[in-house]
Amino acid sequence: MSSGNTSPWLNKNLLLLHFTVMIWGFTGTLGALISIPAVALVWYRVLIASVSLFLYFAITKTNIKVSKSAFFKLVLNGGLVGCHWILFFASIKLSTVAVTLVCLSSITLFTAIFEPIVNKKRISRLEILAGAFIILGIAVIFKFETQYTKGIIAGILSAVVASLFAIFNSKLVKHHQAPTIAFYELSGAFFWISIYLLLTHGFNKTAVPNTADIGYLLILGTICTSVAYVAGVYVMRELSAFRVALITNLEPVYGILIAFFIFGDLNKMTPGFWVGAVIILSTILLYPITQKKIAARRKA
Repeated sequence: MSSGNTSPWLNKNLLLLHFTVMIWGFTGTLGALISIPAVALVWYRVLIASVSLFLYFAITKTNIKVSKSAFFKLVLNGGLVGCHWILFFASIKLSTVAVTLVCLSSITLFTAIFEPIVNKKRISRLEILAGAFIILGIAVIFKFETQYTKGIIAGILSAVVASLFAIFNSKLVKHHQAPTIAFYELSGAFFWISIYLLLTHGFNKTAVPNTADIGYLLILGTICTSVAYVAGVYVMRELSAFRVALITNLEPVYGILIAFFIFGDLNKMTPGFWVGAVIILSTILLYPITQKKIAARRKA
C-alpha cells in the first residue's frame, strides 16, 4: 500500500539500491587486494559474471531472447560498463581506494548535465546544485596530492562513463528484465575487452591470477557483479538515473568504511573525510525532500 505521505527514503527500491551500493563499495577493497592489472581484472570479472548468469538462466530455464535491435544496444552499453570498470580499477592501482571512490562521486554532476541532454529536457538547477555540493564534499574529503594526478583523472573519467551508462540503462530497463539486461551487457563488456586484448596482443601479457586472486575474483564476479548488477538495474525501473547516481555517491562512504574495517588504516578516517561525508550524506538525504517541496509549491 502506498501513500502520498510515504517518506522518499522508506522505499524498497531505495533500500535495495543502498544495499547494492554497499556491495559496490566493497569492490574497491577487492580491487586493491587483487594483484593483476586493471584490464585483466575486469576481463576475468565479466567472464565470471557472464558465466554465472548463464548458468542461472540454464537452471531456471529462463527465456532471454531479445530483438536484434535490443541485442546491439545492450552489447554496446556493455562496452561502457567495461570501460567504466577498467578506469575505476586503473584509478585504484594509480592512487588509493579512497581517492578513487571519492572521485566516483562526481557521477552525480555528470548525470545532472548529461541526462537532460540525452532525454531532451531542461537542465534542473536543483540537480546541478546537488552535484556541486557533491564536488564540494569530494574537495573537503581529500586534498589531492600530485602523485595521484593520473589516478584522479582515471577516477573522474570513470564517473563520466558511469553516468552515460546509467542514463542509457534507465531507458533499456523499461523494456527488458534486469537479469536479461545484466547478462547481455556483461557479455558485451567481455566481448569488447576481448577485442581490445586481441588488437593490442594483451592476451600475451594477461596475468594469471594466483590462488588468493582467484578467490577474490570469484567474489567480485558473482556477488559484487552478477547479483549486485541485476539489483542495480532492477531499481532503475522505478528510480531516475539521477536518483540512482545520487545514492551511488554513498559508495565512497561505504567503501572507505569497509576498507577501514578490513585494513584497519586509521589514516583513512581523517576529519576531512567526516566533514566531506556529512556534506555528501546531507545532499543525498535532503535532495528528495527539497525536490518534493518544490513540486508541491508548483502545484499550489
